[in-house]
Amino acid sequence: MRSDYIARMDEELSRTVKAGLIHENPQTHEVEADDAVRAALAERFGLPGIARLRGDFTLRHERSGVIAATLKMRARVTQVCVISLEPFETSIEEEAELRFVPSEAVPEDEEEEFLPESMEGPDELPYYNGMIDIGAALAEQLALALDPYPRKPGAELPPEASDDSAHPFAGLKARFTKPE
Repeated sequence: MRSDYIARMDEELSRTVKAGLIHENPQTHEVEADDAVRAALAERFGLPGIARLRGDFTLRHERSGVIAATLKMRARVTQVCVISLEPFETSIEEEAELRFVPSEAVPEDEEEEFLPESMEGPDELPYYNGMIDIGAALAEQLALALDPYPRKPGAELPPEASDDSAHPFAGLKARFTKPE
């Protein structure tokens, strides 16, 4: 069975919109994650918690079934500091431009070449069976917005971490350094 006929419905945050109902006039949609969804997403992303996740979408039809979207996302997440290993809360407010493209228009088995110019412009997300999943897009944008090395405000490395003598190769450096 081709993947074109299977819509992915196992997302924690699935909110679908029929692409065929989006015409000339832009549509607005609000997606807010409830407690259970936020807990599932926190587990999926390896976070201690997500206190808030909301996305406001503006959808408009472009051409040939392509739907352009503007997303305003607001989230409050708990992350673990990479320095102190303490959990801390942080706010995320981002805007993103997305394009939902019919799955038929996405080439199959074609390896995409990642060039700097291919990274420009809005992200393109395929949709299946005429249904756009703006909830899944919101969850994906949250994952992209998370800091991979979160640092609690005010957290600093201990002095011994920046001391050159504590470096594992300090002994070799001292041995092979020529005296001046």
